[in-house]
This record gives sequence, structure tokens and C-alpha cells, in this order.
Amino acid sequence: MHALRLIAVIALTLGALAARAEPLRVGVVPGAYADAVNAVVGEAKAKGIDVTVIEFSDWTTPNVALDAGDIDVNFFQHKPFMENAEKQKGYDFEVVGLGILQNLGLYSLKHKSLDAVPVGGRVAIANDPVNQGRGLLLLQKAGLIRLKDGVGFLGTLDDIAENRKKLKFTEVEGPQLARITGDVDLAQGYPHFIVAAGTFDPTSGLVYSGIEDKLFAVSFVTKAARKDDPTIRRFVEIFQASDAVKAQIRKSFANSDKLYLLAWLN
Repeated sequence: MHALRLIAVIALTLGALAARAEPLRVGVVPGAYADAVNAVVGEAKAKGIDVTVIEFSDWTTPNVALDAGDIDVNFFQHKPFMENAEKQKGYDFEVVGLGILQNLGLYSLKHKSLDAVPVGGRVAIANDPVNQGRGLLLLQKAGLIRLKDGVGFLGTLDDIAENRKKLKFTEVEGPQLARITGDVDLAQGYPHFIVAAGTFDPTSGLVYSGIEDKLFAVSFVTKAARKDDPTIRRFVEIFQASDAVKAQIRKSFANSDKLYLLAWLN
């Protein structure tokens, strides 16, 4: 009889905890970021946060949804991208936790080296502000172009001061770059999209960015008015401490240390 009462008490307690679980809607894009958040849903639920993961197929809608209150936090963008969106759309957002620093790469399925890229070669590059600038900085690091002094990651194609190989540029939505790499001589590439597409080896980049790009770590972003929200803060802590998250991120980046860094640890 006592055992039955104990079981009943435990069941009621667990039920009460489940009833008190705080809902949290997290916006992501498919691939590494969605998979990383999905990996911690169970742990978060056990600790009182009921996470709903909402996937978006582009890099605009997750911020529209956040600003409208349709989601509580998103996990797809780095701080420069966020700040540009704030400037363009009037948003008021805040980074509440660092996530994954994806090392940008330059890829070619036609050439084995950067020197082999021909004069007049075609280059695919991200079409959005900031990510395009980051790609141009990598092309400059590779010695293929020179940007105007001081433009940094805000550079655009109009800021190319020297293009000795007379490269021709095609602007493409970031997630689609992996799918058109075979159609051009060189493409800016995001390893996790390449892994997801399965079209070629994500570790075959001819050059990569690195820790110098830490500013571009994809992070958790919420509305500035909610930056101290305890549920959001607690979820970020659970995410960053989770071994399941770390294992999933490594898998998403082809188990290769040269493709990513855990920004909160570096």
C-alpha cells in the first residue's frame, strides 16, 4: 500500500513538473543549426523547458518571425548579420549566447588549386550583405582580389579595387551555394550546407577562414527586451553544456576540426 502511494506521489510530482514546463520557440535554418538545437530538446524538457524547433528555408524570415513575436529566439545568424538586419529593418535584437563558428571555405570541383582558377573564371558568392563581405575577405586572403582599404566585412563587389584574374561574380543565396559549386570555377562555401547537400567533400576547400573570424559565430538572438529572460538564458546554458550538442555539431561538420569551432569555448 505504501509503495502504491509512493508511486502515485512520484507520478503527481512528475506531472506537476511537466505542467510547469516553460514553452520556448526556437527558429533555425535546416542543417547544422537545426540539428544542434534538436539534439538538446530532450535535455531541455527534462529541465523544465518545452522547446519547439521551427525551421525556415531562408535567412530573412527567422528575423521577421522574431520581431513579430512568432518565435522567442533564433539560431542561424552571426552578430554582423544581425546588426545589418537591425539597420535595414529597424529591429532591436540582442545576442544572448555564442554558438558555432563555421569556417568559411572556397571550393572548386574543376580546379585543384587557387592558381589553377583561370583568367575570367566564374566565382559564386553570397548575395546578402556581410556574408558577401566575409567571402570577399577570404578571396583577398587567397590573393585573388584586393578590396578598397577599410571596407572590411562590409565590402561588396563594388569595393573590389583589384581583380587581376578578371574574375566574374555570380551572387547566390547562401544556402544554395553548395548546389551550384560544380557550375562555376570557384564558390564561397558553408561546410554545413555542403554536408547537408551531400554533393561533394566539405573538407576539400582550397582555403578556409579561421579563429580570426570569431565575430561571425552563429549565435542565439532574441529581442532586446527579452535579453534577460530566464527561460532563454537557461536554455542557452543547457545547450552549451550538452555533450549531445557537441557530438551532433561535430557530426554536422564531417567530424573535421578544420570546419568549425565551438565559439563559447574558444
